[in-house]
Amino acid sequence: MTAPLLYESHCHTPLCGHAYGEPEDYAAEAEKRGFKGIIFTCHAPLPDGLSASVRMAPEQWDTYVAMVARARRQFAGRVDVRLGLESDFYPGVEPWLKQLHACAPLNHVLGSVHMQMSFYKERFFKGNQFAYQRVYFEHLAQSAETGLFDTLAHPDLVKNESPAGWDFEQIKPYIVRALDRIAATGVAMELNTSGLNKALPEMNPSFAQLVLMRERGIPVVVGADAHMPQRVGDGYEAALNLLLEAGYKKVSYFLERKRHEVPIVKALASLR
Repeated sequence: MTAPLLYESHCHTPLCGHAYGEPEDYAAEAEKRGFKGIIFTCHAPLPDGLSASVRMAPEQWDTYVAMVARARRQFAGRVDVRLGLESDFYPGVEPWLKQLHACAPLNHVLGSVHMQMSFYKERFFKGNQFAYQRVYFEHLAQSAETGLFDTLAHPDLVKNESPAGWDFEQIKPYIVRALDRIAATGVAMELNTSGLNKALPEMNPSFAQLVLMRERGIPVVVGADAHMPQRVGDGYEAALNLLLEAGYKKVSYFLERKRHEVPIVKALASLR
């Protein structure tokens, strides 16, 4: 049996208000599935209490750090448990995030544009879905250019806002422009397996966008976006095979904010 090689790079804790199970439960599932480690990336707090019901509060930060540390101690020598974060991006939030990210040694910082949030819609949705899709990809590129993030999470999430109005060929020129800018930053992008459970049931991003990413040399990190222990590592085999089909040879993960690569063929062999 191949030694464990991969990390679950996107998972949550109950502090976000919509995830279930303790970090130890997630780590146990990672061990069962043949992962080398797991990086918790719970939803970061935002200023002014924005979307507070679906993220940890600022005063819960120390609790979050302690929860992950507790699981790290319990699974020492079995699963490498690490602290990370999923932070929302929108123009103007950069100073808040810069300060937040300096509060603890983080291993992997995901940058997310959550266009479904009410505060985001109020600011940026002007009644036209195609225009909203263009704003999403503009903000995705801007998020990479801030230098605040290691990986851009579920980087075509906007297609789930109005699946009937999603036309890849129509939006493709704007995706290409965004990917050109992202490639210039060296920031990675995520292949998020939870997209299979969303309104438009395919991974985030789609195969077509993955090919565009590969053509630009953009590294890919796989994440299940687990909000319950049973979803840790869910869909990884399919995701890795999709990457191979798109022309990727290696998959990435981050530790201490530094990117590591694993050959996809070896990564597949390591899964249980």
